[in-house]
Amino acid sequence: MSKIQIKDVWLFVAQVLLLSLTLLSPGLISYITSHNPQLAWESLTVSAYWLAPAIVVYLLNFYLCVPLLWFRHRRWQFVVINLVLILASNAHVVFNDLSLLPENLLAGYSSFLIFALLVNLMAIGIALSIRYVMRQGEKKQKEVEAELAWLKNQINPHFLFNTLNNISSLTQIDADKAQDTVMQLSDLLRYAMYETNKPKVALEGEVEFMRNYIELMKLRCNEMTKVSETIEVEDGKAEVAPLLFISLIENAFKHGMNSNVPATIDISLTQKDGTLVFISDNTNNPKPTKDRSGSGIGLENTRRRLDLLYQGRYQWEQTITPENIYHVKITLQL
Repeated sequence: MSKIQIKDVWLFVAQVLLLSLTLLSPGLISYITSHNPQLAWESLTVSAYWLAPAIVVYLLNFYLCVPLLWFRHRRWQFVVINLVLILASNAHVVFNDLSLLPENLLAGYSSFLIFALLVNLMAIGIALSIRYVMRQGEKKQKEVEAELAWLKNQINPHFLFNTLNNISSLTQIDADKAQDTVMQLSDLLRYAMYETNKPKVALEGEVEFMRNYIELMKLRCNEMTKVSETIEVEDGKAEVAPLLFISLIENAFKHGMNSNVPATIDISLTQKDGTLVFISDNTNNPKPTKDRSGSGIGLENTRRRLDLLYQGRYQWEQTITPENIYHVKITLQL
């Protein structure tokens, strides 16, 4: 059974329990206050007389009329079918034999009819309102999921092209290292394509991905750039959003390495007691204006994903230190 089906079953069970409690509550209250089974039964009979038809109208509207007619803009059919439903479910009231009623009760009978109509209209209104709220929630959820999928897939394609070019050069210098690099790239792409199609993934998978990613990014560096990484994970089974820090690592290499002057890139990931801390420090080497395409997009995407997935459970620190080190620190409560 899919997740959606399970959710629908729980919703149906919850509604049945709530409606049953509404139907039975007058009898239960009467019995608790009077301890008279006969009086409790009479109270239950009266509530069933008026509420049972409204419950039927509510359920048919919630599961059939609203989604199949109202939301498909078949409004006239919705109105006609509901009129038929109200008449059919309240036949015991509408088609009562008036000749059996004393003349002085006929006016009261009209009031009963109006009351029954209002109760059923209220049931339709509640079903319609709940469906509207659910529909808006589902629409918002789909929008969030679509945005998260787009943000997650923003790994710069230039990374792949640069890596392939570097591997091509390596084949002429060190064939064994080139073969190992191809395997790293294969593992990285396999993980990105097949293992991250979930809201959360095991931290140990993310760690391996990050290590492979950093190793491949090192291919772009010469001897002027020093790269270090520190990864200390207490619980590899702990779950985190996939590919959350990759854009930050890519930014560190893009803006940190320099082929002319010494530069440093330090990546750190630590996890302990339910807290995950990611730190990226790199020498601040601003790119020329003509080479600033995509500048800042990685940071914006990461912050947006954090807002969507960890709202109220993360801290963001972003500074340029006096030593000209660009520093980003993210603290997550898993």
